[in-house]
Amino acid sequence: MEPERTGAIRAVLIDIDGVLTVSWEPLPGAVEAMERLRAAELPLALVTNTTSRTRASICARLAEAGFPVTVDDILTAPAVTAAYLRENHAGARCLLLNAGDIRDDLTGVTLVDEPEQRSGAESDVDVDVDVDVVVVGGAGDEFGYTALNRVFHHLQRGAHLVAMHRNLYWRTAGGLELDTGAFLLGLERAARVTARITGKPSAAFFAAALAHLGADASTTLMVGDDIESDVLAAQRSGVTGALVKTGKYLPETHRSADGTPDHVLDSFAALPDLLERLARTP
Repeated sequence: MEPERTGAIRAVLIDIDGVLTVSWEPLPGAVEAMERLRAAELPLALVTNTTSRTRASICARLAEAGFPVTVDDILTAPAVTAAYLRENHAGARCLLLNAGDIRDDLTGVTLVDEPEQRSGAESDVDVDVDVDVVVVGGAGDEFGYTALNRVFHHLQRGAHLVAMHRNLYWRTAGGLELDTGAFLLGLERAARVTARITGKPSAAFFAAALAHLGADASTTLMVGDDIESDVLAAQRSGVTGALVKTGKYLPETHRSADGTPDHVLDSFAALPDLLERLARTP
């Protein structure tokens, strides 16, 4: 087992779903732990691949649940995606496939809408608008055969593929649910393309989060429930990682992971004590 990284942490990156909440209901002790971090005046950012809500909506929901957060604390995959598209595909016509309305966070991005398609096999190959980039967000009912097939045809015609994440599943109050990665793998394989990932686990996402806080990777800690996308990805970017055993955490994925988390916690509620312990360790 790799040794734990030690030393004082001066900034914290925190996943939301599965760490602070499940189905937007606070996990036990999470609000109190966040209040302790605020009392310690520790810079923090909530970094999430959630694509069903805007930053403002996420902030409102968390504040309603008692979390002391502001919109400026929240960095989402859609917001980082918008920055990527503005820099790398300025003026491109982008088709968004996503469950939930996140257009307010896609500032500076030209989104195109496709007309309603007729049902039946004859409509399967109709591609009525020019699309430069297909942008894939979070999965939901919108990811039906017709929509996925139309995306497939855009990719065949040369459209770029940008995905906010490739998570295979996420946890709700009803259990684990399929997410974008399950569909993205099929699109990539069928169209012979590789998606550009803009959210976690991309290094660009963690760089954006560190820049957002003005923090150094060596003194920042990332806490998440996804060992690959949250924790090990952060560690590859030089950030200390802490895995929590809530949300989508599964013992089998922990055992089979490609690396070892720097720290493992029962829940986010244990984070303040970990930070205090690290501050006392040379």
